[in-house]
Amino acid sequence: MGLSCREEAIEWCLPVRTGPVRFTEAQVCTLRVSTPLYRPLLPLDARSIDRTARRILGEVGIHIDSPVFLDLLETAGARVDYDAGLCFLDEAVLDELVGCAPRSFTLYSRDGRHNVNLNKRYVYFGTGGRAFRVLDASTGGHRRTLLRDVVNTATLTEHMDNISVYIIACEAHDLDQEHYHLNDFFHAMNHTTKHVMGGCTNLAGVREVWRLASMVAGGAGALKRRPIISVITNVISPLTIDTGTLEILHFCATHGIIVTCATAPIAGATSPVTLAGTLAQMHAEALAGVAVAQAFSPGAKVLYGTFPTAMDLRTMDVTMGSVEMGMMNAAAVQLARLYNLPIYASGGLTESKTPDIQAGFEKNFSNIKVAMAGADFIHLSAGMMDSGKSISYEQYAIDNENIGMITRILKGITITEDTMAFDAIRRVGPGGHFVIEDHTLDHMSELFYPQLSERCSFDLWQEKGQPSMLKRAKHRITQILDENSESQLDAALIDWLRMVFLVLREKWG
Repeated sequence: MGLSCREEAIEWCLPVRTGPVRFTEAQVCTLRVSTPLYRPLLPLDARSIDRTARRILGEVGIHIDSPVFLDLLETAGARVDYDAGLCFLDEAVLDELVGCAPRSFTLYSRDGRHNVNLNKRYVYFGTGGRAFRVLDASTGGHRRTLLRDVVNTATLTEHMDNISVYIIACEAHDLDQEHYHLNDFFHAMNHTTKHVMGGCTNLAGVREVWRLASMVAGGAGALKRRPIISVITNVISPLTIDTGTLEILHFCATHGIIVTCATAPIAGATSPVTLAGTLAQMHAEALAGVAVAQAFSPGAKVLYGTFPTAMDLRTMDVTMGSVEMGMMNAAAVQLARLYNLPIYASGGLTESKTPDIQAGFEKNFSNIKVAMAGADFIHLSAGMMDSGKSISYEQYAIDNENIGMITRILKGITITEDTMAFDAIRRVGPGGHFVIEDHTLDHMSELFYPQLSERCSFDLWQEKGQPSMLKRAKHRITQILDENSESQLDAALIDWLRMVFLVLREKWG
């Protein structure tokens, strides 16, 4: 679900004026959506980080160990050191390459109802990715994730109103590696009409996914015009893009596949412990991903991708649910906005192993900070546990509700003559009530109505058996999965795909 966060980049406050100022209703609405919500960096500080990142790219460079790709980058204007395997992006070259990147584009859903319009000042939420354990709420234990968990999490995403993109949620340990991505993308698309995004680990996997998606979309040209899938690949912090990533970037850029080359520095481990130092390195790596894609194919649709986290230096554990993680991802939004680039940021993570109070506050702190900073797309926002290592079906339902509350916050308070309700107040008068007023019925959508949160009286709650949030979430998940086992792809198309791709597995195979 996309919600307007702001119209333009703004400074900290409106200019100080003397005397009364009167605005039209349209001007008032513009001012309201332009109000800064959360900006961890002062504008001057954001520009200082940007200057440092540009120095990193021009003086320290990006490690690239492939002479073939170094040749391509040198042709595009970069300075290269073949002996050291380094690529340097001087300021003019960086500006030229990043300037080729599209400033807005769309992640399409197949039915057109959940399109994600990037860099239109709306905030969208997606699931996240490649966990290898799933929590069994009935036993409290964990098991390895399987292909059926890809099916189930895609099905859940299809029926979660506040989640707009399905990122393939987990590893399917029962799949052979040779045709791994073909199978998980197929089953993802077969169980949600929403945009499907996923990480690919090798060029062969991306090729198969592109062929599959082209057939689902109605041809390679149709897929390029309305991309229904996108691919995630990664910079290796610090300042390294390996050959496999470059091959994936090159294929995506030249075949019209939307791609994010996300950077995931860990403060205190793979980047400086200071947040400013991590942000400078992260910004350099994210810009490098955008620039390299443009060097391969000017105009390639690429997101500025970030996933900065921190290490707990007392235990040497990575802490994806740390308060600093949300702060850095919110700051990343400001840095991407310096170049007007659409941003794939991260939120919604926790160190907790179960859906508990810790999970609630860690997930919400990061999701709300990154959303209120105005990120285009927040990945990992739902279902993830244990620093991204596990998923919980019940957590998807809980997170969906929490995201609904966040999106209500982003909508703000609409101020018009009608919403201020003077006429309704005059009709009701002192001592009356508004329950049966037409104005109340006309504006019921002003309020957020949760599906899981308990709002009944104490006595009724006791009569119902004192259900917990987790129990209500489990009931909701069971209901969705029991009632929605059907395929989302046409049966004839599935038969054709199975004839073309003989290695497609049955979902419970």
